[in-house]
Amino acid sequence: MRTIVGGIVGGLGYEVEQAADGGQALTLLRSGQRYEVALVDWNMPEMTGIDFVRAVRSEASFDDLRIVMVTTETEIARMSNALEAGADEYIMKPFTKEMLLEKLTLLGIESTEH
Repeated sequence: MRTIVGGIVGGLGYEVEQAADGGQALTLLRSGQRYEVALVDWNMPEMTGIDFVRAVRSEASFDDLRIVMVTTETEIARMSNALEAGADEYIMKPFTKEMLLEKLTLLGIESTEH
């Protein structure tokens, strides 16, 4: 799924870097490279997406990072939990590239093609 989402995002003109799990994603974020947005799956190995969101939001240096929860979780309580934890947007699978582009545009994330 990570490869598919990465391909969609890359195809929309965004630069993409992938992490195999939440721990690796935190390592990338802490490396000093600046990232505008993180697309996070609720169900990830090593740490859940919600745990990743909480970890990121606990570090002030990531306050400007926008987080989109990408998941099959459709329960209103789950969506609410993700947003309360600090996710900026929520998109449910399956989704189209147009739906993802709309979410990124709402967050003010410009692709290299725009």
